[in-house]
Amino acid sequence: MKILFISSEVAPFSKTGGLGDVAGALPVALASLGHDVKVVTPRYRDLRDAARLSPTGQSLQLRFPFGEQGGPILSARMSERLEVLFLENEFFFGNRHGLYGDAWGEFGDNARRFAYLSVGALQAAQRLGFVPDIIHANDWQTGLVPLALRRGFQATALASARSVFTIHNLAYQGQFPKGVMADLGLPWDLFTSEGGLEFYDTVNLLKGGLVFADALTTVSPTYAREIQTPEQGYGLDGLLRRRSHRLHGILNGVDTHEWNPATDPFLPERFGPRELAGKAACKRELLRRFGLPEGDAPVFAIVSRLAWQKGMDLLLDALPTALQADIRFVGVGSGEGPLEEGMRALQERYPKQVSVHLGFDPALSHLVEAGADFFLMPSRYEPCGLNQMYSLRYGTVPIVRATGGLVDTVEGGLDGNGILFEAFHRAALLAAFRRALSLYADPLRLGDFRRRGMEKDFSWDASATRYEALYSALVAE
Repeated sequence: MKILFISSEVAPFSKTGGLGDVAGALPVALASLGHDVKVVTPRYRDLRDAARLSPTGQSLQLRFPFGEQGGPILSARMSERLEVLFLENEFFFGNRHGLYGDAWGEFGDNARRFAYLSVGALQAAQRLGFVPDIIHANDWQTGLVPLALRRGFQATALASARSVFTIHNLAYQGQFPKGVMADLGLPWDLFTSEGGLEFYDTVNLLKGGLVFADALTTVSPTYAREIQTPEQGYGLDGLLRRRSHRLHGILNGVDTHEWNPATDPFLPERFGPRELAGKAACKRELLRRFGLPEGDAPVFAIVSRLAWQKGMDLLLDALPTALQADIRFVGVGSGEGPLEEGMRALQERYPKQVSVHLGFDPALSHLVEAGADFFLMPSRYEPCGLNQMYSLRYGTVPIVRATGGLVDTVEGGLDGNGILFEAFHRAALLAAFRRALSLYADPLRLGDFRRRGMEKDFSWDASATRYEALYSALVAE
């Protein structure tokens, strides 16, 4: 098949979170299955690996009520069957730092910027003579793609393409004042709550994808069920229930080349499920790097955005009690100011047990995954999550709340590979700490937990095969 994949961020060129990881990895896996894939994304000012880009000789010229905008189409050839296309536009992407906003908040023209991406991606396919079987859009930034395909490109070669829209995090919906309808030239008959973009008297771009796409996916089976409830539907649960026959939960994969303890260049010693000796060396180096005393105490860890969604406030509430036992805690991350302050205060209060690095450090993140004994993810909600899968691959037992993709990847119980707790409550998290200490006191059982986790297959191959099956079914329709 020919697949046009559209995303506002694509690793390794641009990334703020899991969307960038998916857009960087899934197309690679699809191309390896024999499909021709073109990925379309903005050419941001701070784009990484920009030296790999070359001109295609084609440009866009789009006309909106707010004015005309255009720019060159650039290319990075990743493999024989995979090409990443970059839409260059100085006004929308080249004259500012940040993908969606900066220190002063979200960019005020984001509706225009990502309308340019959505319509521009379709025009780019036309300009390059690429006629896709499948057009796969991702998150609110490309929510106008299925709509534009239905209402603006119905008389073109793209009209026969089937559309897929993936929800990576339903909490982010791209809501704008209703004046955006006229600004972007959207017909006012689409400003309706039933079958349109209207959402509590605003324009909701994510809703456009949910209404007009031929198929909907999200990033784990459990999250697909959760977003159909009022608790996690963020006002769109009714629409998702009505379209449930078109909604598929497909678990994300991970980059098994980057995250492989047998080959990881960031580790002092490498190891595998049948030879775990190197993990002890990683633990010693982890404690040294964080300035904590060596010993046999279990090490609990996080690598996370310090955010409300991630349950970091719950963790800060529980840790003083948990630290009454002989444990160590290390953390890597940054985020909301009060949570960063809480981590600093915890480190000052327990200098021989707690050490945190407030910032992003890939090498240190790998060492944490390899050297820790337990990895904490007490999330309020988690569409998929990646760190619990990294932890399992590195023999670090995850302690997770039973929500979203965490349920789909971590197996609790006596013969499991991790520890789950249900209630988002301090007592439930502290009970999980106690279960972890009991497991740590039984080295044979701990070794079994580690090996079971390390032997799980979290590669993108399985996920890509499921997407391939979905695409094929849509084309057959």
